[in-house]
Amino acid sequence: MSTLTDQIFLPGDTLPSTILPLPPANKPNQTLKLGPGLSTSTSHPSTSTSTSTSTSTSITAHTPGPLATLPKKHTIWIPSTHPRYTPQPGDRVLAKVHHSSSDFHHCTLAPHSPPTLLPHLAFENASRKTRPMLSPGSLVYARVLSAGKNTDVELTCVNPSTGKGEGMGELKGGMVFRVSLGMAERLLMKRQKEEGGVVLLEGLAEKGCVFEMAVGRNGFCWVDSEGGVRETLAVGKALVEVDEGNLGVEGQRGVVRRVVGELGKGG
Repeated sequence: MSTLTDQIFLPGDTLPSTILPLPPANKPNQTLKLGPGLSTSTSHPSTSTSTSTSTSTSITAHTPGPLATLPKKHTIWIPSTHPRYTPQPGDRVLAKVHHSSSDFHHCTLAPHSPPTLLPHLAFENASRKTRPMLSPGSLVYARVLSAGKNTDVELTCVNPSTGKGEGMGELKGGMVFRVSLGMAERLLMKRQKEEGGVVLLEGLAEKGCVFEMAVGRNGFCWVDSEGGVRETLAVGKALVEVDEGNLGVEGQRGVVRRVVGELGKGG
């Protein structure tokens, strides 16, 4: 499970080497992996003060917050606490269609955010005749393809390397719930329990709740349950409760017990 440091880092701060985790004992040469909020920078010695040609690499924070570490994976990152999402290439996001033009669907990633562009043909096996016909208000699960400072953010619903949708595309039915950016990051981790400390969804599924979920790094979660609107709403509200209450493992298990009791599931 990940842990957080007491020290808060600001954009531009260099992480001291003393705070960095050591590699696992069984993998002493494992490279330290950097997650969101961190980047590496290389410094060169001044030619006027040194004849050495060696360089040094440091780790710099570019978002504010405490440092999170996951020793087993030898990974560090800074959880997002900023209320506004900044698109980054590769991010999975939930996008809402605002309107369409001849070549693009113009989508929003959050209220009052600049529009993003989703090409009509950026769907698996899409052609002029077979492309999805999306109307204003349609919800799409997509990936950020490009996000330059002076260009429009472009989205895609296919993996550029495979051409496959991989679960991306239009989302029909279900409900959308807002969560913090930090919670979205935790939900997108491959191992939610071990890496993000999230046991809620696994617990609900074990008690008989059958649902689909799409998590956007922009802080939106789409939920659709086989149990209908009541169960979909229960799962989504439980997720928001865990996020807003910053509940740990035991707190989440308590939410699971209450929810399955209200739904008449489990045992």
